[in-house]
Amino acid sequence: MRAEYAIIGGTGVYDPALLESPTTEIVDTPYGQAQVTLGTFQGKSVAFMPRHGTGHSIPPHKVNYRANIAALKQLGVTQVLATAAVGSLQMKYEPGSLVLIDGFLDFTKSRPTTFFESGPVVHVDMTDPYCGRLRQAVKQAAERLGIPIHDGGTYVCAEGPRFETPQEIRLYQSWGAAVVGMTSVPEVVLAKEAELCYATVCMVTNYGAGISPTPLTHEEVVEEMAKNVHRIRALFFDTIAHLDGERDCRCPHAVGSQTPLTGQAEGERRP
Repeated sequence: MRAEYAIIGGTGVYDPALLESPTTEIVDTPYGQAQVTLGTFQGKSVAFMPRHGTGHSIPPHKVNYRANIAALKQLGVTQVLATAAVGSLQMKYEPGSLVLIDGFLDFTKSRPTTFFESGPVVHVDMTDPYCGRLRQAVKQAAERLGIPIHDGGTYVCAEGPRFETPQEIRLYQSWGAAVVGMTSVPEVVLAKEAELCYATVCMVTNYGAGISPTPLTHEEVVEEMAKNVHRIRALFFDTIAHLDGERDCRCPHAVGSQTPLTGQAEGERRP
């Protein structure tokens, strides 16, 4: 089965009742296996991918991001909506709010961050890491649904799985970043290398260490996500309902005439 649109997120975002004839498949890629649920929504083919695996069992620094993105590309996906739970770095981004990020700072340490590990050197432009056209579509969906959303903001990606120290939070604050999380990199980079349109809506679950008056717990993150996941779900499916297949952004040509991605047979198009 093929799909044109994809949602990457936790199990709470996906509701089987929203897709017609859903089926779960394991996709083999040059980078390992990835699990997806495939179905249709208002006549459009959609793939849902649980980033952290079944039952949220894979920590952020162990997620096989390359397999996940390669699997979506192999299925024919061209447009991806992702969600991420984040901590706030600024008081205006209150717990429960949504942030449509437009840039990132990468503080990951041990993750494979590219498909291009052999052959000629390839450089991919990251001027617009989160597709501006797709972000605009999400913003318009939020306006239609009356869902408040912060338009723009920088995501700091930390390695995890630990939470950040107050000193780290103060540093990120001083740079004017909006939120901090553990999953957007290398996912956003790989999506660009695979020439996918990719946008992320962050759900603020807490203030960062030193901003919050109490120590952070995983339980409060899960509790805040449960309160607001219905808004993310509505936002994503409304966005998909109003999208068409036209991509007049630069994402389909992000790699351009450079070497195809590693793992493709000679003469094949990039995955």
